[in-house]
Amino acid sequence: MKDGEILPGIQLDEIKNRRKKLMQRIVNNNIIKNTSKEQILIMPSASKVYMSDKIPYVFRQNTDFLYFSGCQEPDSILVLTMLKDNFHSTLFVRKKDQHSELWDGPRTGVDSAANIFAMDQSLPISDFEQYVASFLKEHKNCSMWYDNAQILQPEADKILCRLINMNNVGTILSPKSIFHEIRSIKSKSEIALMKESCKIASKAIIETIKNSKPGIHENHLFAMVDYYCRMDGAEFLAYPPVVAAGKNATIIHYINNNQVVQREDMVLMDAGCEYHGYSSDITRTWPVSGTFSTQQKILYEIVLDVQKSLIPDLKEMPSLDQLYYRMLSLLGKRLQEIKLLPSDLNENTLMAAAYKYCPHHVGHYLGMDVHDTDKISRNVKVQPGMIVTVEPGIYIGPNNPYSPEQFHGLGIRIEDDVLITENGPIVLSKDCPKEISEIEQLASENQ
Repeated sequence: MKDGEILPGIQLDEIKNRRKKLMQRIVNNNIIKNTSKEQILIMPSASKVYMSDKIPYVFRQNTDFLYFSGCQEPDSILVLTMLKDNFHSTLFVRKKDQHSELWDGPRTGVDSAANIFAMDQSLPISDFEQYVASFLKEHKNCSMWYDNAQILQPEADKILCRLINMNNVGTILSPKSIFHEIRSIKSKSEIALMKESCKIASKAIIETIKNSKPGIHENHLFAMVDYYCRMDGAEFLAYPPVVAAGKNATIIHYINNNQVVQREDMVLMDAGCEYHGYSSDITRTWPVSGTFSTQQKILYEIVLDVQKSLIPDLKEMPSLDQLYYRMLSLLGKRLQEIKLLPSDLNENTLMAAAYKYCPHHVGHYLGMDVHDTDKISRNVKVQPGMIVTVEPGIYIGPNNPYSPEQFHGLGIRIEDDVLITENGPIVLSKDCPKEISEIEQLASENQ
């Protein structure tokens, strides 16, 4: 990290400003009328999850907590309060403990946390109950903001439930939507991290395509993309990747990744990496032999053309739902042209028929999480600073009511990550080739 950074690539002042913006939104919210000017917001971190006794899974922080605190430690709690115009931040963390740190690594500790994370104060996690109890006793008409739909720390939740009942707290609101409204618009530093994440994932997918060949196993391709991402600076993959050969590509979330790739197969790889907390999400499909068959090429051209038509549409700032309906319409018309759909369907029936070929949405928001800011509806218009995916596909299983048999078992998706700007969309994953000639050249390299 550079001087002044709280997370790699993110300045300390930016994290502080996020908290101020959050409390300003809380005070000015329109969720209910006459909300008290006395506010308390409680945001728990994630806790460690164990696969078996004393063997933890790799820890991943609650991204809302990480965004507003910069703290990567488990079992911490961020509390923000607002009294009239007086904003105050408190971070509750675990105490230093030599025995625990011998096993799990160093802790920030109470004495250092306030300075490191630019908080007004830091306290031991054991003081959390007393702090909240005292605040509720002194400010009986306060509004409490706490998301109890997703309980991250069961013990802390029990404490809060008990204090809420004891103090007759009448106004309890979920801050999740406000978190996501703020997170949905990326700052310059976030965009820079996202660009690097896409660059790393693009390069890893290119190398994986180059090194694929008939007879290779799907899990070998999985290992390659993981290796190249990590070797280029990513901490780990952003999600379990799809590495689907042949008919496996018709399974949208296929993650078994354990079959042998046959010469006639295409491979559909949906993979991305997490770089300093920010995710990429890219899909490419290629023929492992180095050459698309006639049917594969026909379908690939349709998916590519549809995607290349959809991305420029983002300049008009549509909603993702509007983009989705346009995708279904475009896919339907192209499938009619190649006789994979009847020519006499009206618009609504045509879109329903196209859904049989592509049963997933055209895109989602992207950021710290792969499916980022899920409280932001896909029926709101995109805004400058948002990053979205654009990912049309065609999947033809054996039960498709329209397709002839020679197309059965083919699955194709092309997905790119796109930054929305005032001047039009910018494809952040542009370094990852997708033209037919480029794909065939890469896939032929080690044949």
